[in-house]
Amino acid sequence: MATLKLSTFADTLIASEIVRLGAKIKEKMRSGEKIYNFTIGDFDPEIFPIPEMLEKEIITAYLNRQTAYPAAEGELDLREAVSAFIKRYLDIEFSPQEVLISCGGRPLIYAAYRTVVDPGDKVIYPVPSWNNNHYVHFNHGVHIPIEATAENNFMPTAAQLEPHIKGAAMVAICSPLNPTGTTIKKEELEKICDLIIAENATRGAHEKKLYLLYDQIYWTLTYGNTQHYNPVSLRSEMKNYTIFIDGISKSFASTGVRVGWALGPEEVMVKMRSLNSHVGSWAPMAEQKAVAKFLRNDVAVDEYLDKFKKRIEQRLRQIHEGLQQLKKDGLPVDSISPQAAIYLTMKVDLAGKKTAEGQLLENQDQVTAYILNEAKLAIVPFYAFGAASDSAWYRLSVGTCKTLEIPAMLEGLKNAILKLS
Repeated sequence: MATLKLSTFADTLIASEIVRLGAKIKEKMRSGEKIYNFTIGDFDPEIFPIPEMLEKEIITAYLNRQTAYPAAEGELDLREAVSAFIKRYLDIEFSPQEVLISCGGRPLIYAAYRTVVDPGDKVIYPVPSWNNNHYVHFNHGVHIPIEATAENNFMPTAAQLEPHIKGAAMVAICSPLNPTGTTIKKEELEKICDLIIAENATRGAHEKKLYLLYDQIYWTLTYGNTQHYNPVSLRSEMKNYTIFIDGISKSFASTGVRVGWALGPEEVMVKMRSLNSHVGSWAPMAEQKAVAKFLRNDVAVDEYLDKFKKRIEQRLRQIHEGLQQLKKDGLPVDSISPQAAIYLTMKVDLAGKKTAEGQLLENQDQVTAYILNEAKLAIVPFYAFGAASDSAWYRLSVGTCKTLEIPAMLEGLKNAILKLS
């Protein structure tokens, strides 16, 4: 059959490594295999339900027939509630006109890219990171990937960014970071802000500025002594150049509720609103009304976050401690102490080893397949997030994790490694 000719854009779309891995996992599970699936950046609602008050308010909104089109920029009561929520927790001021509501963070990220990035513009982003490579491709931008390292929490440094800043259109940073669950250090974020401010000072009044796309969708989920830092609190001038991506998806285990928001300069929000209105990426009216009421209830928000965070952290720490014990036992695994989000960064360095059948694990793709087939453990390699193909680091997500299964998962990994030579 002849190959169907479509647009150049369609023909050059890059397939998702995560989707490809997910297909393998689903096939194994359909055939009856027990798989410890830690790949999903989502929550099992049976384990992590949304806040009870939010659930009731959503139902009430539908019963009250709140089902018409919402305002293109988001309902005013929700934008006001978001402003108050951000002021209370982060102590930064955004007027309702500087808030844009959408059906989750993804349409807002896309709108930010389309608003700021022209074909041929440089976009600087760290790898590993979630989907920046795809968004740059969507906009025909010039990829400037910065290979981040474990020593810097897999975050970019100002020194890495500086050679590329001149003439760039966007710097994209996510903290806490998907896929690593790590956060950017205060001093490094300050240096990056200073680079952006200095670069913009060289641009004329009618020249396009360099913007920082700051995805902080996981900012409420920090553990231990970890602190979340944002560019506007560190450098007030950055409010002119920062586009925040945020929402309830991860903070309140509400990925399917589809309410996200962007915060940024009003002129930028207006253009992003226009784009989103053309594609119809509004959050549903009923959910907007419900989230507006929930965010205003400080007691309900605090109580939910307190319990939710403890349960996430418990899982992350239990797995981290188990991996560290395997490391002490001499096995080639490692992990970074949990800092934030729902992810644990773990290392499985098996390339070059042989299976019991004599097969050489020549590369990380084969290592990933071995872990899945032999240990029944499904985790996402960092190369699926743009990192080098030989990276031995992985994302492990606990959003669907049952604590009772953790010991068996760790034992399965240990046994699989011990079979290698």
